[in-house]
Amino acid sequence: MSVGQGVLDGAIPPAENTHLFGHRDVVSFLAKSYRGGNLHHALLLEGPEGIGKATLAYRFANHILKHKDPASAPDVIADPDPDAAISRQLSGGASHHLLHLARPVDVKTGRVKSAITVEEVRRAGHFLAQTSGTGNWRIVVIDPADDMNRSAANAILKILEEPPRKTVFLVLSHAPGKLLPTIRSRCMPIRLAPLDDADMLRGLELLDLTVHQDPEMLATVLHHAKGSLSNALLLLRYGGLEIAEAFEQILLDGPAKSRAAIHKLAETLTAKDRDMAFGFFIDYATNRVMGMARQAAQNGDLSAAEHWASLSSQLQENLAIADGYNLDRKQTIISLISSFFRMPVA
Repeated sequence: MSVGQGVLDGAIPPAENTHLFGHRDVVSFLAKSYRGGNLHHALLLEGPEGIGKATLAYRFANHILKHKDPASAPDVIADPDPDAAISRQLSGGASHHLLHLARPVDVKTGRVKSAITVEEVRRAGHFLAQTSGTGNWRIVVIDPADDMNRSAANAILKILEEPPRKTVFLVLSHAPGKLLPTIRSRCMPIRLAPLDDADMLRGLELLDLTVHQDPEMLATVLHHAKGSLSNALLLLRYGGLEIAEAFEQILLDGPAKSRAAIHKLAETLTAKDRDMAFGFFIDYATNRVMGMARQAAQNGDLSAAEHWASLSSQLQENLAIADGYNLDRKQTIISLISSFFRMPVA
C-alpha cells in the first residue's frame, strides 16, 4: 500500500519540478552513460518513496529529448527550463516521446485502482509501435513498478526482453524485492539513498515548510521522515506527526496500558476522508518493522532479526489481502499494532 499515488497537496509534480535534491553521483553517472553511448535500455531506480525518483526520471527524460544525439550531449544534466517546449510538453503530459504508466483511475468508481493493470502496459506496446518510425527517443516511465499486477508484470517483461531501438525504460521501485526476478535481471539497478538532513531542509524550504517552524519540531520531523520529502510533507500537513507520535507512545506503553489509545488511533485513521492518513500510518508502521529487523541484525541478534523480517513479509501479505478484498480498516490497524507486541520493541 502506498500513499504516493497522485501528488500531495503542497508538493510539486515530478514532471514540473525543476529542482532535484541529492543523488548527485547518480545524476552524473546517467549523464556520462548517455553521452558515452552505453546507456542501458532499462534502468531500475530503487529507493524509498518520496526521495526524488520520479523527479530524477523526468529530469533525465528532459535531458535525453533535449539532446537527441548522445555524442553531442553535455556530461552534466542541467535544471530543466520550464519555458522550453520539451518541458511544457512533459509537464502537460503532451509529449509524443514519453509515456507514464501508473495505477489508472477506475471510470466507474472514480477511485485509483489498486494495481497497474495489463491494459496499461498494452498502452506501452501501442506507444512504442506508433513512434517507432520517428527516429526519436521513446521513454517509458513505470511509476512505481511495484504496483504492477502479475499480468502487467509479465506483459512488460516481454517488451523488456526485446526492446525497440532508441527506447529507455525508467522503472521506479520503492521495494524492488516485490518485482519479478526476471524483470530485475533485465534492468540495470541504480540505488537512490534517502536524502540527508541538509537536502531535506532545502527541499522543505522550497515547499515553504520551514518558515516559522520550531527547530525542535523540524528535527522531530526529520527523524520520522527518514530522508523522504513526501514523508515530511505528510508529517507536517496531513497530521502525520501526531499519528507517528501516538503510535510510538503506544509501542512504549505496551498493549495492556494502550488498549484505549490503540482503538482511538484506529478510529481516527478510519474516519471519513482519512485515506491519506491511513496510508501514511500503514507505510510508517511497516517501515518501522523493517527498521527493527535491520537494527536487530546490526546488533547481532539474529533471532530477533529473523522474527521482524518474517513479520514484515507477513504484514505485507496481510495488507495486500485487506486492500484487495476491502476488509475492515479498523481491524486491519488493530491487528497490525498487535503484531508489534509479540516481542519487546527495540
